[in-house]
Amino acid sequence: MQNIGLPLILTTISGLSTMIGAIIIFFTKKDNKKLLVFSLSFAATIMIGISITDLIPTAYSFLIRYYNLPIIFIVILLGMCFTFLIDQYIPENKINNSKLYKIGLFSMLAICLHNIPEGIITFISSFEDISLGISLTVAIALHNIPEGISISLPIYYSTHSKFKALLYTFISGISEPIGGLLIYLLFHNYINDFILNFILLFVAGMMSYLSLFKLLPESLNNKKYKVTIISIIIGICILLINHFCF
Repeated sequence: MQNIGLPLILTTISGLSTMIGAIIIFFTKKDNKKLLVFSLSFAATIMIGISITDLIPTAYSFLIRYYNLPIIFIVILLGMCFTFLIDQYIPENKINNSKLYKIGLFSMLAICLHNIPEGIITFISSFEDISLGISLTVAIALHNIPEGISISLPIYYSTHSKFKALLYTFISGISEPIGGLLIYLLFHNYINDFILNFILLFVAGMMSYLSLFKLLPESLNNKKYKVTIISIIIGICILLINHFCF
């Protein structure tokens, strides 16, 4: 078997770049509402942008050759429904700002599922062409940083625990190299483009629900609309840079 060391290192770097986003908790007060609003709106913009410009087009370009458009919409809708059901069945707990805590949990779950196929793609690409692997690593790392913010800040503000915020972010990040590698090694005979692309659509549905019905509403509830608008504009600029430069 070809040496998997470098592909694994690149996949780990891209996954754990989420921890860069989590560093923000060391530079904020626990009651900094403006930063919270900024991070929620920013993360929502990034997640919606990734879904619209990356996940859905990638899956669509492959699956449309074999399935009709309604099937693609159904898979996206299933991802949204899955997240909605989890939202309904996770009870409110005694933690202050329980809604924020659930947002952090949902972000971690969605990003974990997103990171696994991402990890497989990065690992395989690096395995076959190291230059392509490096380019993918840089592009993925750029959009993983705001994803780390979307997990760490809600967890930190709701629990006041830096450890929990870092732990949850680390779990989402490490799912990329570990999940990607394990699934590839154990199920590489069964993994195909159909499965990977259906997962991308499902995750796009999860991220869309999380952004439209959790992150943005929670941000708008704080009534700091100028901060929300600025964060959305910055998020769009980062998406454009990531899309056209990588």
